[in-house]
Amino acid sequence: MTVYPNVTKPCGRHVPNANSINLKSARVTDPKPILCASPRKKLPKIESVKDGSPLVREARESTSLDSMRASSPARVRPAIAATRAASLVDEQNSWIRRHPSALSMFEQIAQASLGKKIVMFLDYDGTLSPIVEDPDQAFMSTEMREAVKDTARLFPTAIVSGRCRDKVYSFVDLKELYYAGSHGMDIKGPHPSSCSNGNKNGESVLCQPASEFLPMIDQVYKTLVEKTKSIPGAKVETNKFCLSVHYRCVDEKSWVDLAEQVKLVLSCYPKLKLTYGRKVLEIRPTIEWDKGKALEFLLEALGFANSDDHVLPIYIGDDRTDEDAFKVLRERGQGFGILVSKDPKETSASYSLQEPSEVMSFLRRLVEWQRLSRRASL
Repeated sequence: MTVYPNVTKPCGRHVPNANSINLKSARVTDPKPILCASPRKKLPKIESVKDGSPLVREARESTSLDSMRASSPARVRPAIAATRAASLVDEQNSWIRRHPSALSMFEQIAQASLGKKIVMFLDYDGTLSPIVEDPDQAFMSTEMREAVKDTARLFPTAIVSGRCRDKVYSFVDLKELYYAGSHGMDIKGPHPSSCSNGNKNGESVLCQPASEFLPMIDQVYKTLVEKTKSIPGAKVETNKFCLSVHYRCVDEKSWVDLAEQVKLVLSCYPKLKLTYGRKVLEIRPTIEWDKGKALEFLLEALGFANSDDHVLPIYIGDDRTDEDAFKVLRERGQGFGILVSKDPKETSASYSLQEPSEVMSFLRRLVEWQRLSRRASL
C-alpha cells in the first residue's frame, strides 16, 4: 500500500499528505553532456553549455531530434504511404491482435467489471479533445462533455492531464470530477455535495507533492519565454507544477535549436527534468511522481487501496506520460489501460481506441450497460 500524508479522503479517513515527500531521494540528472567516441575518430569539439553556445550538429541530431521525431511522428505523404501499404497493414493487424479495440471487446470488459466498482481515469488532450495546433483552443465537444458527465454520475471519474489543473477544469467545466493537473502533481476532488456517484462523505481531496518547486518553475518559465521567442511558432505554457514547450507550429528545421535552448536553461536547474511528448517538451520536478502515482493516490483517497477484488480502474490516454498509469494497472494485475492511437505504438495498455470519437462511444456504451444492469437487478 502506498502511503501519503494528511489528505482527507472523501469517506472521512486520512491519507498521508504528499506535500511532505522526502525530496532528498529524488533523482537529479547531471546536466553535463557525455559523449563517447571511437578510438579512430577524433572527438568533436563541444562548446560549453553554460556560455550558451550550441552543441555540435552531430550530437544534437542523434539525441534531441531523434527523440522529438519519435514522440511526434510525421504524417506520411500519400506516395510514400502507397509503397508501404502492405507492411503497414500487417503491422497494424498484428498490433490490433495484441491491443484489440475496447469497443469490439466491450463485452469482455463489462464481464470483468461484474460485482466491482468501476473508477474511470481520463487524459484530456488527444483523448477527450482532438490534438490541435493551438493548445489554448483544445476544446471538447458538447457531446463529449455530456458523455463524461453521464460517466461521472455512475462512476468516480478523474481527469489526469499534464495541463494546469485550472486550465483543464476550464475546458471540461464539470464540478463532479476529480482533476489531476501537472501530470498528477496537483490533485483536487469535488466537494462531496457535487458527487452523484455515491462518494458523498468526507472532504475534498487535495494533493500537491511538488509545492516547494513553484518558485523555481516560475523562474524557468520566464526564462524560457525570453529564450524561445526568437523561434517562430514556439509556445511556452505554464502548468503550475510543470512546463510545456509546444513545437507543433515550429518548422522541423528549428526543432533542434528549440530543444537545445530548453536544455541550456535546464542545465542550471538539475532538480528539473526534460521529457518528450506529442509535439511538446515537458519540464517537471525530479521527484518520484507521475500519472501512475496520481492513479494510486486517487484509488487510496477514494477508499479502494485494499479493494483489489472489488474495484476495476479503467485509464484512457494517448500520450507517453499515460504509460506510467498503464504500467501501474498492469503491475497491479487490476483494471485496464486503453491507448488512444491510430498508429501502432509500444504500450502497456491492454486495449486501444483510435480517436476521441471512439472514446465518447466507449463511455456512452459503458453508461448504457451500467444503467441496464441496474434495472435488471431491481
